[in-house]
Amino acid sequence: MRTTKLLATAGLLGASALTALLGAGTAFAGSGDSGSSGDDKAPTEAGTSFRTAQEVKQGQQATAGASTGDYLYWSFPADAGQRPTVKATVKLPDSAARPSGATWRIDVYDGLRRRQSCMYGTQSRAAAADATSVDLSCTLRTVRVWSEQWANDPLPGTYYVRLTAATLTPSDQGLPVSAEVEVTSKEVGGSSTVDGSLAAPLVPGSTTEEAAAASDDTSDEENGSSADQALAKSEPEDGWSSGWWSDRWVWTAAGGVLAALAGIGGYALTRGTGRPSRVPPGM
Repeated sequence: MRTTKLLATAGLLGASALTALLGAGTAFAGSGDSGSSGDDKAPTEAGTSFRTAQEVKQGQQATAGASTGDYLYWSFPADAGQRPTVKATVKLPDSAARPSGATWRIDVYDGLRRRQSCMYGTQSRAAAADATSVDLSCTLRTVRVWSEQWANDPLPGTYYVRLTAATLTPSDQGLPVSAEVEVTSKEVGGSSTVDGSLAAPLVPGSTTEEAAAASDDTSDEENGSSADQALAKSEPEDGWSSGWWSDRWVWTAAGGVLAALAGIGGYALTRGTGRPSRVPPGM
């Protein structure tokens, strides 16, 4: 009877501790949601280079008007543990105004301007002769907290989206189009977590800002702080995680609790009921 009560008490304590740990993990994971606040307005234009890329937050839908042959650039922040997906829609002019179809393509680059490969998605698509729009998508690999210098793994920082027509005939150039771009992320969690961390996220312009703050007697033009030289400075709403938290903490702690319960249960089952009443104390 005593053993049963002990095991029941230990089981209740373990279940309570496990529930608390899982609740904490859910709270931490929820703090890294990729949605954007309704107060922020999505950009209605696109940049024409990496340096002038328009910043867009995850969950926003950026729009822009352009002409076929233009290069359109946007930038967005991605943190460790996220798996970003970029979706783009190009709305084409009337089919009578375009004699032939063009091939549209999106490419994603990291903060070091290394092109990142897509896990899946339609990264390039040719517009049919009677098509009114072209849909593209690219799902990146999970952003890692750290990587070898020779690797091309996605790392926390700024990412750039480039949308353009890859193939055009002379008759296709200069036709008006409109584009929509949206970035969302899936929180992958500790299944892709590795040891290590970056000293700082790969956000271009951070060293330039530090240098500008250190030299007070240098003009804005010399510091490269003019509007046409502004670099991406966006970051997640809750800041950069730097890889200090993952749900592996929850499962490690839960494993420790379960191991302790197993030890208590094993001891309770094997210790017996003590000295038999028929055996004298001196024996």
